[in-house]
Amino acid sequence: MQLFQPINVGKITLKNRVMFPPLTTGYEERDGSIGEKSLNFYKRLAEGGVGYIVIGDVTPIQTISPTPKLFDDSQIPSYKKLADAVHTYGAKLGLQLFHPEYDVDAVNALFRQGDMQGARAKLHHDMLHFVDEVSVENLKGIIKKIAECAKRAEKAGVDIIEVHGDRLVGSLTSTLLNHREDVYGGAFENRIRFALEVVRAIKEAAPNLTIDYKLPIISTNPLRGKGGVLIEEGIELAKCLEEAGVDMLHVAQANHTGNMGDTIPAMGTQPYAFFADYAKQVKEAVSIPVSTVGRIVTPEMGEAILKAGKADIVGIGRPLLADPDWPKKAEANQMNTIRYCMMCNKGCTDSIQNRKFLSCVLNAENGYEYERIITPAVTSKRVGVIGAGPAGLEAARVAALKGHEVIVYDQNIQIGGQLQIAKVPPRKNEMNRVIQYLGASLTKLGVTLKLGKKVDATDLLRDQVEHVIVAVGASNSMPPIKGADAVHVLDAWKVLADEAICAGKVVVIGGGLVGAETAETLAYRGCQVNIVEMMDEIAKEESTTVRPVLFDSFKAHHVGLYTGYTVVEITPQVVYAQNKDKEIIEIPCDYVVMAVGAKPNKFDQEPLVQAGIPVVYVGDCKEKAQDINHAICTGYDAANQIG
Repeated sequence: MQLFQPINVGKITLKNRVMFPPLTTGYEERDGSIGEKSLNFYKRLAEGGVGYIVIGDVTPIQTISPTPKLFDDSQIPSYKKLADAVHTYGAKLGLQLFHPEYDVDAVNALFRQGDMQGARAKLHHDMLHFVDEVSVENLKGIIKKIAECAKRAEKAGVDIIEVHGDRLVGSLTSTLLNHREDVYGGAFENRIRFALEVVRAIKEAAPNLTIDYKLPIISTNPLRGKGGVLIEEGIELAKCLEEAGVDMLHVAQANHTGNMGDTIPAMGTQPYAFFADYAKQVKEAVSIPVSTVGRIVTPEMGEAILKAGKADIVGIGRPLLADPDWPKKAEANQMNTIRYCMMCNKGCTDSIQNRKFLSCVLNAENGYEYERIITPAVTSKRVGVIGAGPAGLEAARVAALKGHEVIVYDQNIQIGGQLQIAKVPPRKNEMNRVIQYLGASLTKLGVTLKLGKKVDATDLLRDQVEHVIVAVGASNSMPPIKGADAVHVLDAWKVLADEAICAGKVVVIGGGLVGAETAETLAYRGCQVNIVEMMDEIAKEESTTVRPVLFDSFKAHHVGLYTGYTVVEITPQVVYAQNKDKEIIEIPCDYVVMAVGAKPNKFDQEPLVQAGIPVVYVGDCKEKAQDINHAICTGYDAANQIG
């Protein structure tokens, strides 16, 4: 595959065309240095076969921002240790340098003085106006700090500096954010002046480093991003950057949109490889290598981009969180063994926005590299797993990898559990990749599947199991509302599974994730839908990158949203609900769909316990129903603890 052919970039050679693009991780130490968690994360990516790793958002100055930092010589050894680690596996290391869009020195000074209110006020003000108000002198000072940082990176053995062409640099190039009237504003050659000065300063300070440049393009129809340039100017800027000495270009979606879903789009919200055509236009205008990024999921997709001449290198971000061995498996032509990302944005983008560290809901080892590892069993046991949902399937996979003989039981005729209904709503079909991966893994590992029959302890005893993992999941709750037992009142889970059908005016009771997705599904099917939710917010569990799309869909399909209301009675034609002021409203209905939560399913373990067989609960049946991350992690841990 062309994907695994080397490519020359500046003074260096990348061993393949797979790039881990700059992602915020939250793994760095408090001072921004590279600690053990960061080291292990990037080392694991290198071990998995990626050719080029970029550490995102590295600042050349001490800031309040929770990002990697390289502002002092004392931090060099930590970066040196990282560079040495990734070089062991033949990967090249890049640092994406950026400066925030605020007066860092002034804000830091106010914080040191204890003026928290003043610091926050200035921070807020600067975020809006810094690009227009920063003095030429301060801009020169920022360039100097970036150059000094590049020099430290060179001393640390880093291979590449990627200029973050978004953020401050991109804001200055932008016609939307830059309103200056001096040498850094107005005409195109003025707006790109700072970017070119940054490049030249890096080349002078660290002449042995290869220079990459994130070229942020403002996409259109609809317009996304502000900190960057439209494609027409982007092509011209690319030519100028090549002339200034840039060795490669990373063409990506411009930021500053207010919604991370534009730059890191969740499942179904943007086409696959949605930025490759922009990259192609840039590539045709320059002679240096060009990379692209954005919903490139499979090796075949990356290969097609290269073969079509749209890019020279492909950025694989979230998919490498799901499976860091993606490159190694692809190079060995073992595509069916890759754990493909479903692009839910739950563990990655949402975690970072909520000030947690980067993770993946499908990969229990992500964030715990070389700590959470599958250890071989001391003695092989016969393990029974009850339930073929994500928790049970992951438990079965890990137990089999440890060397145990595994039998999976499920009353349904297909595996997947709740994933079979979770993949039904609009944009959610990408969740099917999880079922395919886990199913293929169990087949390869020789796991026995016994489906289509509800099992009990007698069945397990007859099969002579020595250890049992219970993963029987949860069921939809049906609350004790007057009229809830009527024939036109349906279970949301059954509606999504097409086991129950409704039409006309539908009231969905419960505005959590299941209720919201059921409502949207029914709206797509032509129903007139209203949601009644006792809390003040609809779909609060949904990814922040998906919620805007969901609510746009509600608006387009005229879905009524009644928050702060509790249903008190259901009749064949009307749902009665009241708010905290005891005001009652009447909502017409032909059908009512219940989506008020889930309750753990029960399993009678007593005969197993009496027989001395260990029993462990995982997933939704363990204490309370939760999410897929909980299912995967509890399944992984329970199986890995079997000796």
